[in-house]
Amino acid sequence: MNIADYSVTKAVLDRHGFTFKKSFGQNFLTDTNILRKIVDTAEIDEQVNVIEIGPGIGALTEFLAERAAEVMAFEIDDRLIPILAETLERFDNVQVIHQDILKADLQTQIQQFKNPDLPIKIVANLPYYITTPILMHLIESKIPFTEFVVMMQKEVADRISAEPNTKAYGSLSIAVQYYMDAKVAFIVPKTVFVPAPNVDSAILKMVRRSQPAVQVQDEDFFFRIAKASFVHRRKTLWNNLTNHFGKSDAVRQKLETALAQADLAPSVRGEALSLEGFARLSDALKEQGL
Repeated sequence: MNIADYSVTKAVLDRHGFTFKKSFGQNFLTDTNILRKIVDTAEIDEQVNVIEIGPGIGALTEFLAERAAEVMAFEIDDRLIPILAETLERFDNVQVIHQDILKADLQTQIQQFKNPDLPIKIVANLPYYITTPILMHLIESKIPFTEFVVMMQKEVADRISAEPNTKAYGSLSIAVQYYMDAKVAFIVPKTVFVPAPNVDSAILKMVRRSQPAVQVQDEDFFFRIAKASFVHRRKTLWNNLTNHFGKSDAVRQKLETALAQADLAPSVRGEALSLEGFARLSDALKEQGL
């Protein structure tokens, strides 16, 4: 009997008098086929350690624990800690950490794995309200997670994996794709959750690149330029950059020089630039002292 079976989930929740908190964005998955598919997509085996965020009552954790070397699950809701102790009792390869993943000292925590040298994958059903901060926090951490297989709102997954010249493409696409190769693996309908969310979800698979997608002089500056280029989506690159840097004659002169150097027309929009285009632009702007 799987934790994710609807009758089991309901019995566990009823037994503990558990009620869903909107502030934690809690939606529990009750479809074992989808859980199996998530673990298959992540290619979990006994040579992999897993970090899970927001295990809920342990539905996904159970499938991960059956295959992984170890699972470390971070749960912020103290009401779920005794429930997880019960539902995951039979596993000796699961640690539940009662902590906010954004505040955890992950470098120290991963040393608690019996074999911390194994590759670490992030597999999680992420809370919708905080998906992007969690992802960026983990991607930008100095911990070499090899892969992320995470569930999120379909719209956010589409934005992260978007190609240039599409409506979904933006600074989030660039921020993630700089580090990771990102692809939507499959869609998860809202009907398989308790309670059902308002929108469909997607499983996003992100594999860490051996080196960033592009080489830039200054990473922080590169991300800042990407963000500035999408502040007003319908405006040209020129308009967004002058809004960001200012409109003095000296600034305009530097912008003209940098755009020419990067081989970009001032009339182009940010959504038309690939990561390579943004790399050329940010390096050229940096060289102009902007």
